[in-house]
Amino acid sequence: MSSQEQKTQAEAWFRTLRDQICVAFEAIEDALQGTAHAGLPAGRFERTPWTRDNDAGAERSRPILKGGGEISILRGRVFEKVGVNISTVYGTFSEEFRKQIPGAVETGTFWASGISLVAHMRNPHVPAVHMNTRHIVTGKSWFGGGADLTPMFFGTPQSEDDKRVFHDALRAACDRHGPDYYARFSKWCDEYFFLPHRNEARGVGGIFYDYLENDWDADFAFTRDVGMAFLDIYPRIVRAHMEKEWTPSDRAHQLARRGRYVEFNLLYDRGTTFGLKTGGNTEAILMSMPPEVTWA
Repeated sequence: MSSQEQKTQAEAWFRTLRDQICVAFEAIEDALQGTAHAGLPAGRFERTPWTRDNDAGAERSRPILKGGGEISILRGRVFEKVGVNISTVYGTFSEEFRKQIPGAVETGTFWASGISLVAHMRNPHVPAVHMNTRHIVTGKSWFGGGADLTPMFFGTPQSEDDKRVFHDALRAACDRHGPDYYARFSKWCDEYFFLPHRNEARGVGGIFYDYLENDWDADFAFTRDVGMAFLDIYPRIVRAHMEKEWTPSDRAHQLARRGRYVEFNLLYDRGTTFGLKTGGNTEAILMSMPPEVTWA
């Protein structure tokens, strides 16, 4: 299979997964019955395409950025704000940034496609979640991604149960592809989604992997399984808790915890940096920001 055929397959998969997730989340919006927000209209995704065509010519110090994507945002009665975005961008990195990317030092050329999702929930008892998978080609070719869960209340029986079922789903996906995948990628997730300035984890983990370049077909199959594991388990977690009642103090705690999410994404997240450095859509990149947040 040629490199172009591989790119086409990966890009098509990310779009297919986006479509399936959007259907599942809209069905959750329709299913809400018992909370204070049940009388509101069920949310629907609004899709906004975007393109980039910044050709800097032969000047090596400046990037050439092309491609585009589609932002899908739902603001509803279960999902206060959820974004499920896809993009495919390509071009040439700036002299400065190409040194940070494997395989890009010589020519600086790149191609990247992926899906990125962040969900912030109305009900404080429903955990927030992040998921992304991507395929990147420079002088090298690799897959990366993962998923992690962020309950608003840590250490409770509910959060421990949610952690268990979420990790079990991702462990099963990992075990189908490599006996050491779950141990490696869950540890990587714990280390990555950590706020050094607060000395605390962002959430209860999941998996994180990058630079996966063993065999293209096998790595692509694993990346698809990660997406399908997420599509199976997260809607089940949402449905288990979305009808629960909450108090003003629960909401205040949720908004404060969201501040940690903002801090991580703006200070440490490599995906945010990569998106901004490769001409991504700023609104799409920052869709991970919650709609309302507080700091003490």
